[in-house]
Amino acid sequence: MGEMTVPDEALYGASTQRAVLNFPISGHRLPPAFLRELGRVKAACAAANAALGLLPAEKARLIVEAAGEIAAGLHREHFPIDVFQTGSGTSTNMNVNEVIANRVSQLAGEPIGSRRPVHPNDDVNLGQSSNDIIPTALHVSVAVEMKERLRPALVHLASALNTKAEAFATIVKIGRTHLMDATPLTLGQEFSGYAMQVTKAVERTDRAVATLGELAVGGTAVGTGLNCHPAFAAAVCARLSAETGIPFREARNHFEAQAGRDDLVEVAGQLMAIGAGLTKIANDLRLLGSGPRSGLGEIRLPATQPGSSIMPGKVNPVMSEMLIQVCLYTQGLAQTVALSGRDGQFELNVTLPLMAHAMHEAVHCLANGTRVFADACVAGIEADEARCRELMERSLMLVTALNPFIGYDQSAAVAKEALATGRTLREVVLARGLMDAAALDQALEPRAMTKPGASVPGAGGG
Repeated sequence: MGEMTVPDEALYGASTQRAVLNFPISGHRLPPAFLRELGRVKAACAAANAALGLLPAEKARLIVEAAGEIAAGLHREHFPIDVFQTGSGTSTNMNVNEVIANRVSQLAGEPIGSRRPVHPNDDVNLGQSSNDIIPTALHVSVAVEMKERLRPALVHLASALNTKAEAFATIVKIGRTHLMDATPLTLGQEFSGYAMQVTKAVERTDRAVATLGELAVGGTAVGTGLNCHPAFAAAVCARLSAETGIPFREARNHFEAQAGRDDLVEVAGQLMAIGAGLTKIANDLRLLGSGPRSGLGEIRLPATQPGSSIMPGKVNPVMSEMLIQVCLYTQGLAQTVALSGRDGQFELNVTLPLMAHAMHEAVHCLANGTRVFADACVAGIEADEARCRELMERSLMLVTALNPFIGYDQSAAVAKEALATGRTLREVVLARGLMDAAALDQALEPRAMTKPGASVPGAGGG
């Protein structure tokens, strides 16, 4: 396609420089985690080709060394191509091929650009196509980030919530459904629900990593495996599995693995669900801590910074607000992935760089936001036991416990009279002569209502 001027210090070559000139779009480069794993994939490919007798051992050794440097996060400045580029990621695949080839030239004492002792296409890209290698790196990189960054952050948050659930196990408070008073539970039980939501989020990351285990490597251009040794894909997957601890495997059908990105759309859905759960928890905690005098105030959130430029002493639930925004952003990125998953025509999806950007940005922000929320918010939460008791004792929904003794209609009438007159449930029941004092006190004991089996089966409702 003619001559192309490349900076003297660049490890990339003409293909990369042409893409830089073609796509001056956003200034966003592909995620570092994606590029690292693309380096790991290239090293695995070289090792597999050497083991199959397709690549001389010395060439393979040098490629593995250079690719290993990329996998270690080096040479990042030599990957200048914008996210918004060719939809197959061919520009980025050639970028890494050129960087590896030129770095090998440096290691071997040859001039950059000489294509000695290895060629970016013939050697570094041997048995590969952008159409199978970019999807492979996409699966590997997202799986590694979910396993090594997001999962531990979620485990950390679940542990923090479980710690609070145990600490608050004896604090009885009023429950709420439809934002209205409901029957009592303990603050510990409430926090145990949050902990389980996050525990299930951990399980979702495990399922996501398993889904990403199928790799497109070995399909080359359209899924037929043209110019690729039949044993190549299995050898690459084995090396990647050994290095990451993730059981990668060759795709069951290479045509599906390159034409569609349904697996990644599924994983985006898992991120969407995780974001929904974390948003619910963050919202609940800021509502439970609202006040300090005009809100619920059942818990005290740690103060992390001044909350107002005009109201002295104001402290806001900023960590909850941070996490909510992270989750909204994550869900938007997940929706981008879902829409991108539709945009494959025939044998190839052509939104791969955008999907890489969106998935890694989502996992990165969600992992960081979750860990900060656990440390700066959940770990410092304190219960206001007196406030919990006050609100619980004022609630009219304790009347629910009287259903087995005086029936639903009589209980409803008692609640309405108590609300209208400002009297307590106990006073109204005794005035109407519906129960004796001892039985009434036992029935209205809030702690007993929090225990499994305390209620009598009947017509439920929320």
